[in-house]
Amino acid sequence: MTGMSEHDWTEVVGAIGIFALLITVFAVSVVQIAKTRRARLESSRSDEYRRIAETAAQAQAENARLLAALDGRLGGMETRMTNLERVLREVD
Repeated sequence: MTGMSEHDWTEVVGAIGIFALLITVFAVSVVQIAKTRRARLESSRSDEYRRIAETAAQAQAENARLLAALDGRLGGMETRMTNLERVLREVD
């Protein structure tokens, strides 16, 4: 039996090269798909955070409006209570 001929070595090197090419293409494809998926998720996450921030800003504005209304009502009650105390002192 003789060793491998030059033609046999060329086939082995070619097969290894094609195998390496296929592995490289597969690895690059997987990495690119993962990057694309990550970018989509980050985009949807950003949209969700933006929506939450808008909702929080609206809630904060509504709370500020309600607090201003309560402050006005409390001021009116304070005035009436002061008047009631003055009347009670005069009655005594």
